[in-house]
Amino acid sequence: MKTIPVLVLGVSLWLSACTQKAPQFDAKRLADEVKTLSSDAFEGRAPDTPAEAKTIAYIIAEFKAAGLAPGGELKDGVRGWTQDVPLGRFEITGPIDMSVSIGKEKLPMTQGEQIAVRAAMNGATAVKVANVPLVFVGYGVYAPERQWDDYKGVDLKGKIGVVLVNDPDFEAGQGDFGGKAMTYYGRWTYKYEEAARRGAVGMLVVHETAPASYGWATVKNSNTNTMFDIVRTNPSDTHTLIEGWIQHDVAVDLFHRAGLDFDALKKLAQTREFKPVELAGEGFNADYAVSSQVITSHNVLGRVEGDRRPGDTVIYTAHWDHLGIGAPDAHGDTINNGAVDNATGVASLIELGRAFAHGKKPERSVVLLAVTAEEKGLLGSEYYASNPVYPLATTVGVLNIDALSPWGPTRDFSISGSARLDLLDLLITDAKTWHRTYSPDAKPEAGLFFRSDHFPFAKRGVPAVSFDSGEDWVEGGVAAGKAQAEDYTEHRYHQPSDEFDPKWPFTGMVSDLELLYKVGSDLANSTTWPDWAADSEFRAARDATADKRK
Repeated sequence: MKTIPVLVLGVSLWLSACTQKAPQFDAKRLADEVKTLSSDAFEGRAPDTPAEAKTIAYIIAEFKAAGLAPGGELKDGVRGWTQDVPLGRFEITGPIDMSVSIGKEKLPMTQGEQIAVRAAMNGATAVKVANVPLVFVGYGVYAPERQWDDYKGVDLKGKIGVVLVNDPDFEAGQGDFGGKAMTYYGRWTYKYEEAARRGAVGMLVVHETAPASYGWATVKNSNTNTMFDIVRTNPSDTHTLIEGWIQHDVAVDLFHRAGLDFDALKKLAQTREFKPVELAGEGFNADYAVSSQVITSHNVLGRVEGDRRPGDTVIYTAHWDHLGIGAPDAHGDTINNGAVDNATGVASLIELGRAFAHGKKPERSVVLLAVTAEEKGLLGSEYYASNPVYPLATTVGVLNIDALSPWGPTRDFSISGSARLDLLDLLITDAKTWHRTYSPDAKPEAGLFFRSDHFPFAKRGVPAVSFDSGEDWVEGGVAAGKAQAEDYTEHRYHQPSDEFDPKWPFTGMVSDLELLYKVGSDLANSTTWPDWAADSEFRAARDATADKRK
């Protein structure tokens, strides 16, 4: 076995060149697995429902059949297939009464239509507020390192913030927040967290399709069902009483009724001169009950133990959960089947596991990790990264698989976000075997780097990427690939229509898995420890554990 030099971020690394090619993956088997997992029988794979037990049992059975060994927690000295993931479960119960008072008038706010609020996750058993002032806080960003403060001393205690989605420079495409590429300040999760830090009653995000990167149907389906969170000692430090989204046109109307020009204030919010503005004479009202309990969901882990350095671990991740059963769509369908998102990822784990289990034994261990509650905020991967079954310091890298294209092959591939790290360079190098090239994230403004299960690993320093199938179709080119991606986002993403299509050839997934296998195999059969670029915000966390890697 010869060795070849690979130049990665200016550092010469030596990888073992695999003597065997990537195995041929079976498109029909991938199709069968996606079809099964996304069938109505699995009821949308929501955590803490009968569908969870069925999904977990299916994955374990498939991992066993693929030849994997259990890779989960040790209990009484025996390694099982799962990792327990304790989660808080929150649900709005009974009728929901919401409105905005404008003088003596009350403007109704119907859940899922004008507004979409999540069940309170701050420990409250009921939400009952009357005439709470609404304050527009621009993009809701407090970034002292960028000399940016959208709050400018406003006291949000006893008030609800109204905030724009994405970053202040999204519209212009340039500025202090990465231009079109979203920073964490642009994520709605950050905006909720900042509101909680300031003691606000709540935060409402104004929905706009372009900066959010998805339509109102996605907002509705993602926020009006059962919510989950990791178990927190002080949940009010992270969550306000009211967290939700409000329709753009509804927000514009509320601003107009308060004598404000929404578009003018939005433009001003893109500058440092912006100051918070109260929607004078308006107050928010809400009355509904919330049930909460602690439940246990599960991550599922299969493993191929390395024969030389079993303590080093290469991890492939994919989330098994989806949105479950929700409100009926225009066709009366209530099951969010999640065929692309993310039955494709689970099928990929099964087939990658099969390839490693039946191929030459790797020198390092390979783990196939199917995580829970990604759709509720990356909770399964967050829990694993906080409570790793295999030490993060000796985790070589993480390759996340989320929503691969079931269509034909592409000439390119991508990753979520624009992070620079050795794993990307390895993907670029190995992709040349199939004459595939790297295309940067086509929609960095969507903030996908912060929305996939590699992120909890990345922020703790573990080199991690979330793989994307690319858009340059072999048959049809970029135009065809982009059209399909846009159609999926608008008409199927987080909607009941994300269903199995018998027309899907799955030949593109076969190509994707060949590349993903090759990268994982190269890492598993080397002594290389990939890292982040020298100027990456994640580099310091990785370097801090350097003494634990041989």
